[in-house]
Amino acid sequence: MANGKVYGMTLKMDKSGRLVFPKRLRERLGLKPDMELEAVEEAGGILLRLVEQQPTMVQVGGLWVHQGTPVPHANWGRVLDNVREERIQSVLRAK
Repeated sequence: MANGKVYGMTLKMDKSGRLVFPKRLRERLGLKPDMELEAVEEAGGILLRLVEQQPTMVQVGGLWVHQGTPVPHANWGRVLDNVREERIQSVLRAK
């Protein structure tokens, strides 16, 4: 790899529009089936990069905040109960 570019490897698009990555490239980049890539249009070409999975729940100032799209049929009551229990246990351990 020179300057972040892979030379000598080409990707082929099949009749359905799917890209086929050479095995050497998949192995080198750690690409696995079902990984998501995003395509970014740039002057002179397309940049493919892995989609970074972001947690749906993050702590902001000690509070849990949901980001993104809720998971269908998620049991948020149970999630909140688990978070409360973790907080209670951490307070008890600190004493």
